[in-house]
Amino acid sequence: MEYRFLGNSGFKVPALGFGAGTFGGKGPLFSAWGNTQAKEAKHIVDIALEHGINLFDTADVYSDGESERVLGTTIKGRRDKVIISTKSTLRMGDGSNEVGASRHRLIESVDNALKRLDTDYIDIFQLHHFDAMTPVESVMSTLDDLVRAGKIRYIGVSNFSGWQVMKSQAVADRYGYNRFVANQTYYSLLGRDYEWELMPLGLDQGLGAIVWSPLGWGRLTGNISRNKPIPEKSRLHETAQFAPPVIDDHLYNVIDVMEEIAMETGKTIPQIALNWVLYRPSVSSVLIGARNESQLRDNIKALGWRLTEEQVKRLDQVSQTTIPYPYYPYWNGQFSERNPSVC
Repeated sequence: MEYRFLGNSGFKVPALGFGAGTFGGKGPLFSAWGNTQAKEAKHIVDIALEHGINLFDTADVYSDGESERVLGTTIKGRRDKVIISTKSTLRMGDGSNEVGASRHRLIESVDNALKRLDTDYIDIFQLHHFDAMTPVESVMSTLDDLVRAGKIRYIGVSNFSGWQVMKSQAVADRYGYNRFVANQTYYSLLGRDYEWELMPLGLDQGLGAIVWSPLGWGRLTGNISRNKPIPEKSRLHETAQFAPPVIDDHLYNVIDVMEEIAMETGKTIPQIALNWVLYRPSVSSVLIGARNESQLRDNIKALGWRLTEEQVKRLDQVSQTTIPYPYYPYWNGQFSERNPSVC
């Protein structure tokens, strides 16, 4: 396993992490994601740890806390061997304070997560969305208190815009609070919006990307192609409404090139999709959400090799979409390991 720094934190995480949203299986969305219970989850975690995947990501909203509970059960007795990442701020109930990033909510969310995970601390705690109703000063002050109390060690964001991240960092700098070092973000060959603003911001501000849904919300699993529509049993029939939209023509054009590269490399479609994301600038870790052992072992094989420059160029070209003002036409879109500059 390759280990990388999480932004400017000095803390290392594995290049591949495990997304435990498949654990628990409660509710219409998360049961469609997966229904992995304790016994099977422990087997999955065992395999992940065997291959050096020691970062496990979850959230309070995943299966109404069941994902955290199942994960906590699977790591019992080996807490020192794992990195736990969790998130909060999305609505967890009907109560007036069961949503957002108020001081009340954040402290309660962290305490509840610690109980469900059966641990004394959370390695990486991320805000699941930006709360426009709570002053940023209050949010950053509360997070800083939680870090100083030893309940969380590093903080990050998820689903924030660039100005929301930057305002938070500026407040942290002004008052000497802990800064965000992680940005859990959607990024895939089918969704490259992260590159417009959040990638250069991450490079400038020292935020490491923890990538979710690198397989394009299940569209790059190898089960879909131009001549093979979405299978009847695919979870996409139930979950596509929650996913970033993808135009069919664009999807099939990308898959066409991936199939060509699969023939050239002997790799699977998921392995190619993961390998492309793994070596983009600012990426610290890529989360894989395998629902079973077979998927997990296939995903792990995305490491240990590299797409050629020519193959990366083909994937870049076919997956590129017209970007909005003010990024187009002043942004050249040529992000690569060798040229991470914006213009």
